[in-house]
Amino acid sequence: MSDLIAAIATGNVLAGIGIIRLSGEGALRAVDAVFDPMAGAPASERADRQLVYGRLHDAAGRTLDWCLATVSRAPNSYTGEDTAELQCHGSPMALREGLNALFAAGARQAKAGEFTRRAFLNGKLDLTQAEAVIDLIHADTAAAAVNAAAQLGGAMHRRIESVYSSLADISAHYHAVIDYPDEDIEPFELAAYEKQLSEAAASLSSLLKASERGKILREGVSAALIGAPNAGKSSLLNALVGFDRAIVTPVPGTTRDTVEESAVLGGVKLRLTDTAGLRDAADEIERLGVERSRAAAERAELVIAVIDGSQELDSAAEETLRIAACAPRRITVLTKSDIAVRANVAGAVRLSSVTGEGLDALEAAVAEMFAESEPTAEGEILTNTRQTDAVAHALDYINAAREALADGFMPDAVLTETEGAMSALGELTGRTVREDVTDRIFERFCVGK
Repeated sequence: MSDLIAAIATGNVLAGIGIIRLSGEGALRAVDAVFDPMAGAPASERADRQLVYGRLHDAAGRTLDWCLATVSRAPNSYTGEDTAELQCHGSPMALREGLNALFAAGARQAKAGEFTRRAFLNGKLDLTQAEAVIDLIHADTAAAAVNAAAQLGGAMHRRIESVYSSLADISAHYHAVIDYPDEDIEPFELAAYEKQLSEAAASLSSLLKASERGKILREGVSAALIGAPNAGKSSLLNALVGFDRAIVTPVPGTTRDTVEESAVLGGVKLRLTDTAGLRDAADEIERLGVERSRAAAERAELVIAVIDGSQELDSAAEETLRIAACAPRRITVLTKSDIAVRANVAGAVRLSSVTGEGLDALEAAVAEMFAESEPTAEGEILTNTRQTDAVAHALDYINAAREALADGFMPDAVLTETEGAMSALGELTGRTVREDVTDRIFERFCVGK
């Protein structure tokens, strides 16, 4: 068993509920030292995951809270160790004093991610599941939360283990024939494994195809709002984020620098950048703002071209459309539909940031633009560069093994590539992961998780 750790799992904020978490040798003894049940046996003698009502007190015996306690014994707990939780009212002061009482009872402060790290080290989670914990915490959209929850439930683990097991069968058969030549073992014929290698390659290829979706789930989409001064960019930004993030006035050129904010539209997180109006600058400050607008449009994955729909198209509007045409993805918006409708652009979304009319059409356009062409099973979307790189390396090894097989190489050459793929997949799930990689993964976590 590991040493006893404790932490406030819900952070140092005012809330209705606050949780103190314990894990390690002596967890049951420590919870008894600070918690007295209202009636019946001590918490340490109760059944696993049974909630017990009682009194939380400090080392001097002073009552801190009336709360609930629960225990889970090894190995049937989140970390695989003896664990306990105190579910209190969310007073930061009471929680801190309760934590201090646990320190007096022999616990130490848990480090960031140490509970989940112990779960990984004790075989309760693989690395894809551990990473799913932090992905779930930081999920900004329903799709991101659903994918993370499915990964936490083992969806990615099962997909990778299926491929790993198939490769392990090939390796095991080869080594059995080599190591036990006198045994009655079926001869090792590489051609018989071509189908397994092809299926493994197809499975990993489909994961890589969905990796761009994973980037969108994790980071969102960089989206630049561009247009002429007073076209309605800042009003649209405010309407999308739900509060007055950008200053709006009737005076053209109010926005002189980029303004950034995030919003979820059509189930997609957009990292919106409101930019200075595109026109010949009147002074040096505005000129720099216009330059930043063009740079933001060049970097953006989505450009929303904002055109004043209450006016006929002019040269400034045409310039906006020209810049948007160079973007990887673009949507044209005709604003101020509550005033008048004079501009006409094929396929454009007409809306009013004042009344909200047409915002649903913009949302639908974003959802359609980022819809998956081939739906991916829940939990089978790679969500970070480490995962994507590991799968890509494994696929490279498998393809090299298939090429060696097709070219008639000796079995040991094919097996070298196959075992290289197994090693890469081991890095993904944590079978063979280096300690420095593990450290970087858990550095992302909060204390108490």
